Amino acid sequence: MGLLNAFSRPRTAEQIAGAQGEDRALHYLQQQGMSLVERNFRCKGGEIDLIMQDRSSLVFVEVRKRAASRYGGAAASITGRKQARLILAAQIFLQRYRMPPACRFDVVAIDGDALSWLRNAIEQ
Repeated sequence: MGLLNAFSRPRTAEQIAGAQGEDRALHYLQQQGMSLVERNFRCKGGEIDLIMQDRSSLVFVEVRKRAASRYGGAAASITGRKQARLILAAQIFLQRYRMPPACRFDVVAIDGDALSWLRNAIEQ
């Protein structure tokens, strides 16, 4: 048995399910011709699950997974506050570009086994 890193914590069932949802979304988007730029970009303003390249556009992707669609489902769980945090995180990410590319915000909503890809789902 090896020593545990003092900073590592066991992952919760929610975190594991979330990572599985992101894996599924990433695979789906790659099948649609997109390529991964960065996964789980974190900054003081928030986090972006997936940053993808779609031809000449950069796509910031929020992945939401719900076991069932009650309470409005996965897509409905993205509140105005969450959208503002996504936009702030994207602005911070874009600071690395001298001339930022065209970009958009997509959502991959997974309700049970059903996956929905919502393009331009968040207004900037």
